[in-house]
Amino acid sequence: MCRTRPRFDIDEWSIGADGIDIENLAHEESVFGLSNGHVGWRGNLDEGDPRGVAGSYLNGLFEEHPMPYAEEGYGYPECGQSVINASNGQLIRLTVGDEPFDVRRGTLESHTRRLDFRAGTLEREVEWTSPVGGRVRIRSTRIVSFTHRSVAAVRYRVQALDAPAEVTIVSELLANEPLPITHDDPRVQELLSEPLEEVVSAADGGAATLVHRTRKSGLTTAVAMEHRVSGLAGSEPSVETDVDAEGDRARTTVRASLGAGETLEIVKMVGHEFSSDLSTAALRDRAETAVGDALRAGWETVVAEQRARLDEFWECADVRLEGPPRLQQAVRFALFQVFQASVRMELRSVPGKGLTGSGYEGHTFWDFEAFVLPVLTSTLPHAAEQALRWRHSVLDRARARAKQLHLTGAALPWRTIDGRESSGYWPASTAAFHINADVAGAVLHYVRATGDVVFEREVGLEILAETARLWVSLGRWDTHGGFHIDGVTGPDEYSAIANDNVFTNLAAQKNLRGAAAAARRHSDVASELEIADDEIARWELAASSMTVPFDAERGVHPQSAGFTDLEPWDFESTTPDEYLLHDHFPYFDLYRKQVVKQADLVLALFFSHEAFTAEQKARAFDYYEAVTVRDSSLSAAAQAVVAAEVGHLDLALDYLAEVATLDLDDLHGNTGQGLHVAALAGVWTAITAGFGGMRDSDSGMRFRPRLPPEIDRLEFGVRIHGCILRVDVGQAEVTYRLASGDPLTITHYDEQVTLDAGHPVTSGIPPLQSRGPRPQQPRGRAPRPALEAFTV
Repeated sequence: MCRTRPRFDIDEWSIGADGIDIENLAHEESVFGLSNGHVGWRGNLDEGDPRGVAGSYLNGLFEEHPMPYAEEGYGYPECGQSVINASNGQLIRLTVGDEPFDVRRGTLESHTRRLDFRAGTLEREVEWTSPVGGRVRIRSTRIVSFTHRSVAAVRYRVQALDAPAEVTIVSELLANEPLPITHDDPRVQELLSEPLEEVVSAADGGAATLVHRTRKSGLTTAVAMEHRVSGLAGSEPSVETDVDAEGDRARTTVRASLGAGETLEIVKMVGHEFSSDLSTAALRDRAETAVGDALRAGWETVVAEQRARLDEFWECADVRLEGPPRLQQAVRFALFQVFQASVRMELRSVPGKGLTGSGYEGHTFWDFEAFVLPVLTSTLPHAAEQALRWRHSVLDRARARAKQLHLTGAALPWRTIDGRESSGYWPASTAAFHINADVAGAVLHYVRATGDVVFEREVGLEILAETARLWVSLGRWDTHGGFHIDGVTGPDEYSAIANDNVFTNLAAQKNLRGAAAAARRHSDVASELEIADDEIARWELAASSMTVPFDAERGVHPQSAGFTDLEPWDFESTTPDEYLLHDHFPYFDLYRKQVVKQADLVLALFFSHEAFTAEQKARAFDYYEAVTVRDSSLSAAAQAVVAAEVGHLDLALDYLAEVATLDLDDLHGNTGQGLHVAALAGVWTAITAGFGGMRDSDSGMRFRPRLPPEIDRLEFGVRIHGCILRVDVGQAEVTYRLASGDPLTITHYDEQVTLDAGHPVTSGIPPLQSRGPRPQQPRGRAPRPALEAFTV
């Protein structure tokens, strides 16, 4: 695991960097990316060059391509899906005199960029002297709007500093910018290299629009831009403007003569739309109307609306820490990124990299429902609802997939963009049926947390029922009446095609029970879905008969049946440069050894916490620490939660430090492909469920808070039935505050506490019971120490 030093400065409410690090531009572009869940702009420089990876994304805009296989097999997906770039509206190129502005030429006297978590803006300030001595100051502010869903915008200012200057600004839309996706099959590579075909290129007055269509997926996209040009501080520079559009490019060119000290300002609004069924004219109208509405509102109003929307989010979501300043920054960075990945996605899911990069080909996975949705449900429930409604909207495709697999119900895709399975490696995709229970679990959590009965009736019950039907058709009964789920892959990707994976079985058990309870609550909807009483009874029987393996000899639950009997991996002979293991060893060898890529049984200890005793959790955590190598970004957060629960607060803090700095310090060396959104959500989980001891179940909300010595105080909030509960944890006591609403009963350790709005309750934190020695990880795979991660 990479041990880099942080490049970014430390500030509680922002993150910034001075200077230019050409070698690490891709990393910075991901960190400084902006999105709103519909539109995503990577943090590329305004002028476009130099750059790591160009990135202008629309959530759900993709190209499909053939899925070539060395050997064909029944049930393999026929088409793959890959994210593509939309027409890029970020580009603003500057020429001073006859010298193009380029940070690699002339003299870069200063260069600063800053992402503001409260304003939702990316600020850039540059002082540059051209090779022939023209000196200018450039200030740009970039925004992807939370209130104007289709709009991203840039305010660009250039000031002549010491002497008059002739400046030319070329503002562009550019289509078919390449992504760093390479494929061995030339058919696939050709499609992904230039996926957009021109439909319309139009210029009118100060505006321009590009309309393109993907060659295979049948999606049409329209990107429009328009500008407002002015001088500042009473200056009226001589300005001339022209606009043109043709093929893959549209340009607005502004030429100005600036006197010394004069500033030219350009406000650029860019609208983004795409559709599979709207006409070209309708789609173009939408993009241009979005730009027009934003221009009429004006730059200052759009920015003020951005701040107001974030203020509303932070009222509940903010996590306040009295501890290492870098941890405070990292937590707010993580929450900001989860928010902006989700706030306006609207009937979409969040890709694994959000809209900050093309990693994972833009696919969404199970980790969205497992890691990101719990955060959204507790802080931004409308976004969680939209994501679950998207899962409901693609149920027909999941039903078709189940039918293809000779199963009933719905088989949700392991990785997808539009609801169809897009993974060609079936042991890690088709066999990872737990995705269905992960989505069902997110439905159950959302309904508990919000009390949204309308959602449960319109959407939730059908998802629960179709996934419950899948489990009954997938499982088998033994001669003793036990229910087994064989031949599946759990969360750990170094194990595959196992029987009775504990995480999967317990998640399926919750799914079955939740479906039965919802069907009984809404018998009229159940009748419409053709759910009969005998089917509900089968769900309940399968749940009550679910097999959960236990190794009595070792006193731990095996990850799957027989796992603890497998040969241990030879960690002592594995060298540091042989990690990640899947890059150096064949999967068949990994699959037959005791080695865990990411938390699996440990994740079950958290997600199905009611199913284990305290002693079982402590023994299992100790056992699986010794075989878990964390070659996945999804592991450290779950390990932090369970480490805190079993009393290893120092280890929990180290795991929190690792997940909190994963992207900021590029620990896995791939942040340049986009941020790890599920891991960022895991930062919140490690704090609230780890040190806050927060657990949610049918019996209500429970807290068992306890802090490590390095954190003096922790405060966080959760939304419950529309009200905000804030939890303020100190070293010796905790205070619970309910902002408004009906009385709420929670459990503090083993004591029930009833909270009334406006009347905080303070309770003591019992002393930490004695525990065994700190668990040991495989050689060289201990987590990054918190002291190292948080010390600059």
